[in-house]
Formats: sequence, structure tokens, C-alpha cells
Amino acid sequence: MKVKMISRNPDNYVRETKLQQHKVPRNYDPALHPLEGAREYVRALNATKLDRVFAKPFVCNLSGHRDGVACFGKHPKLLSTLATGAYDGEVRIWDLANRTSVRSFVAHDGYVRGIAYARNGERLFTVGDDKTIKVWSSQAPDVGQEEEPVNTILSRHILHGISHNRKDNSFATCGEVCAIWDEKHNDPIKTLKWGVDTLHTISYNPVETNVLACCASDRSIILYDQREAQPLRKVVLTMKSNKLAWNPMEAFNFTVANEDCNLYTFDTRKLRTPLKVHFDHVSAVTDVDYAPTGQEFVSASYDKTVRIYNAHQSHSRDIYHTKRMQHVVCVAWSLDNRYIFSGSDEMNVRMWKANASEKLGIIRPRERANFNYQEALKEKYAAHPQIKRIARHRQVPRHVLNAQRKMRMVKDKELVKEANVRKHSKKGKVPFVSEKKKHVLREDV
Repeated sequence: MKVKMISRNPDNYVRETKLQQHKVPRNYDPALHPLEGAREYVRALNATKLDRVFAKPFVCNLSGHRDGVACFGKHPKLLSTLATGAYDGEVRIWDLANRTSVRSFVAHDGYVRGIAYARNGERLFTVGDDKTIKVWSSQAPDVGQEEEPVNTILSRHILHGISHNRKDNSFATCGEVCAIWDEKHNDPIKTLKWGVDTLHTISYNPVETNVLACCASDRSIILYDQREAQPLRKVVLTMKSNKLAWNPMEAFNFTVANEDCNLYTFDTRKLRTPLKVHFDHVSAVTDVDYAPTGQEFVSASYDKTVRIYNAHQSHSRDIYHTKRMQHVVCVAWSLDNRYIFSGSDEMNVRMWKANASEKLGIIRPRERANFNYQEALKEKYAAHPQIKRIARHRQVPRHVLNAQRKMRMVKDKELVKEANVRKHSKKGKVPFVSEKKKHVLREDV
């Protein structure tokens, strides 16, 4: 049997004289440094603090409308072009790079209910309270010429919204019925109805482009397929939904903005229960729009705030507000995933950064490497209590803070009452209903 003997050389650790320093073994690999964890934690803490110090999300204000901003239309090809419609029927086209209005014209009598660009960006469709669908050229008219629509379609029904198909030349409008149109015809190809008075909003699925969804006045969300003769399915919530947005990366998921201060993310394959309920707003949610990555969405509310949510989390990651901003009616997320646009009652369009602390302008390679390193550190230590507290803390307006406290007290009292009723009732008579299932009444097929 072989025996391996541990041996060491005394010359490596014994001093020749007392005047010499002790020989200490050193490992210069930074990954094995005894204080590497502590160093990284301090760096992550400083990065989180700097993130909050440099959080200045407001970019600019686009003023020019003479009435409240009602709707947005994003150009599918140009990042610097945005169309906005107002309550007085005016439509403005903005050059976002120069922060100026390049075109303005009165499109409708009354509200502009919806704006949608054609899939190639050459045409602009608007609908209004005057029961007309107007088609406009994306190019401004020559000097001296007046703005005239390329085509005007008179609808038999009141129109409340419009959405254009991403892959062909069809578009859909909603009002008393859901109508499917073709750009080359002045009559609808198909009309779909499911016994509802009014459809408030309509949206085509950006991936499965034959599927579209509507929010109705009877508190329902209706799914349609333009290849079918009848609507597909309907789910009824406890309160009315105002807007609907499809997830551009997960074609079967969509999020609705509801009157009960919440947003609900549904899977079309299982409408009976929402995937996630998104809280934090203290008043009716008026609009919602997804980021092009599908990971996040932005919401607008009557509580005068804009909130950004992770698609898979219940609480918002950021809140934007200003002293002058009133009820926020519409929001949009830019197609380069860097900016958010909000339109509000006091006639202004505001431009925000999607990441509040992002540095605008040219970033050198060393700066980019440092930013990436700081993001990795913040992600690694995100669960640490101190870092979590700093990253989550936000200053909110006083009326929002007071409303949050009031809503929390009401909810806690309801939970206590329900628990007391359950405790003093026969076993199984008062079943426990999860928060997700409380807001869905039924599903019709």
C-alpha cells in the first residue's frame, strides 16, 4: 500500500531572522479575494443610489393642441414620427427628433376617437364622432395646398376605435358593431356582433393577425377571428375595461386597463382566470401599451400618473408624474424601446425615458461597459433588503399617497370581515376565493 505523506518546506514560512517580515501567502486572483463579496455589495449599493440620483425621466413637452389629447398613432417605419388626435377634432403630426409639429389639420367634427397607420406607413386612418373614416397621406401637401383626405368613408354606425392589420391591407373599426374593412373598398367586408350596445376599443393581434379583441360596454372582453362568421369567446369582468393591448412577443397574452384601478393580463387559452392582476393605480386606468420587447407595459390613469409594469409582476416598477399633468388619457411606448409618450387633459403631449436614469446622447465604450457592470451588480444583489428598499422607493403626489392608504384600509377591513364570516359559519359554506377569480364573473363561448 502506498502512503502519500503531506510535507512542507520550512523555507516558505519560517523567518531567517526576527527582523524579517512574516511570509504570508497571497493569491492575486480577484475572484478569490476574501473581501470580494463585501466590495461587490458596496458597489451594488452605490450603483443603486446613483440610479435614483440620476433618475430624471422627463425629456420634453410637446405643446400645440388647443384641447385635450385623445389618442396616439405610432408610425410603423419612422421612429421620429408620432400622430396625435384631440377632443376638438384636430390631428397633429410631430417630429420627435426636433420636438416640433410638422403638420396639423382638423380631421373630424368632435372627438378624434382613433388613429392608425397603414402597415407600410404611407396612409393614416382616423375615426371620429362624425361617423366617418378618413384616409390621409403620410406626406405633407405642397406649399399652398390645403389638407384634403385621400378618401372619406361614411359609416352607418358610431365609431369608437380603429386598428390596422400588421400583415395585409385590412383594418377594423368598433362602435355599435365590429366591422372589418379593406383599404380598396368603401363598404365593410364583414360585420361581427354579439348583442352589445357599444364597443369602446379594438386591437389586432400583431402576430396572429386574424385575431382581434374588443372591450365592450357590458364590462366584457370579446375575441374575434376575421375568418369566422361569429365572435369566438367573451369574458365578463366586474367593471368596464377601457383599453386593450396585445403582448407583441407572446401572441396569446393581452392586458386590459380597467375602471377598478387595476390591469388584468389574460391568456386567450384560459380566460376564466387572469394570469396576473396589476395593482398600484388609485383611479380608473384609461390606457395601456406594451413595449416592443413584450417584457414591460405602460399604463395611464385618471389619478394623473403614468406607471411602468413588468409584464409578470403585480406592482409597478416606476411611476411618472408632474405638478401640471392632469388626467392622463393615452400612452404609447416607442418602437425603439427607449421612450414613452403620454397625452393628458391639459392639451400637452409629454415624452419620457423608459428607463428613468438612462443617459441620453453618445456613450463611450468604457461608459457602456461600466453601465453593464452596474446593472449586473444591481441584478445580483436585488434581493438584499437595503438595496431593495432604495430601488423601490418613489416619491408620489400627496393625493395618490392618501388614496393608497384609504384603499389599503378598505381592503384590509374587507379581508377581516370575510375571515370573521368564514370563522363563524359552517365549514365550507363561505369558500375562499382568490384575488384573481374575484374580478371575473363568467366566460361565454
